[in-house]
Amino acid sequence: MAKSSNQKLKQLYLLKILSEYTDETHAMTTRELIEKLAEYDVNAERKSIYSDIEALNTMGYDILNDKSHDHYGYYMASRDFEMPELKLLVDAVQSSRFITEKKSRELIGKLEKLCSKYDAGKLQRQVYVSDRLKAENESIYYNIDGIHEGIQRNRQISFRYYEWDPDKKMRFKKDGQRYLVSPHMLIWNDANYYLVAYEEESGMIKHFRVDKMVELSVEDAERQGKEICRDFSPTMYSRKSFQMFGGEEVTVTMLCEESVVGVMIDRFGKEVSVRQIKPGQFQVRTEIAVSPPFFGWLAGMGGKVKIIAPNEVAQEAKNHLKAVLEQWDEKEEK
Repeated sequence: MAKSSNQKLKQLYLLKILSEYTDETHAMTTRELIEKLAEYDVNAERKSIYSDIEALNTMGYDILNDKSHDHYGYYMASRDFEMPELKLLVDAVQSSRFITEKKSRELIGKLEKLCSKYDAGKLQRQVYVSDRLKAENESIYYNIDGIHEGIQRNRQISFRYYEWDPDKKMRFKKDGQRYLVSPHMLIWNDANYYLVAYEEESGMIKHFRVDKMVELSVEDAERQGKEICRDFSPTMYSRKSFQMFGGEEVTVTMLCEESVVGVMIDRFGKEVSVRQIKPGQFQVRTEIAVSPPFFGWLAGMGGKVKIIAPNEVAQEAKNHLKAVLEQWDEKEEK
């Protein structure tokens, strides 16, 4: 009998079968492996199966022979990723707003190939979430490549940046003019991807949502602002920037009830300055990018956190909350 062109790939097909169709609760006998190989037009004998599996084990694959009555046969005992790790990765993909629905399905499909077909089904049911807001910009993956290229080659990048208008249509900022920045790093914050970059025009470090960037191009000009970016801490930046909303950075002192001490440490880190004033009350002092989201977060503390310094920030918070209340009063009058 003439050998098929697939015969030389017998060990690879055997590895594929064991990876896809076996796990700790689904083993395959030698006979079943031979029959499955035949579906790929590969001929095999019992002795060759033994030697092939031995060779695969020598190469580092963990293939065991279960001789128990319930699960008799060979199976893939361990893989590069265990099931809990795959669930974690898939959940991260599914919940990430910057990854589109289409790309999420593609990535999850690839992750499913890292486990058996039986576990793949469990993985899909484990992470399915409906009506979750996702990005619509498919070019985000090219944007990420372009940003990394700019950083690695020490080059500036340019792009157009958009926002949504009330009609749910894309509207370019700066009347469609291109932004020119020196990319510094990428930050994943609140399920979104952000570029942190130095903008020479304003002389400031700014951040941009990667899924709102289009027509990104790597330029010939070298990156600027290295001295400013050298001391940049992504951890501190994320802590003091609420919802990555830019604002003037100010050292703020807050008076807090003891019941929210855990919330404050979770938000600002264990290094935050905390000092007890009296039993049940303590003082927190930290750098904050003062912005409307910060005031909204403050209101969400239900009166358990109060700004005591500087006075102008405390007054700005009062004015912000007062304006919100006035808007509600106007609506009720109508």
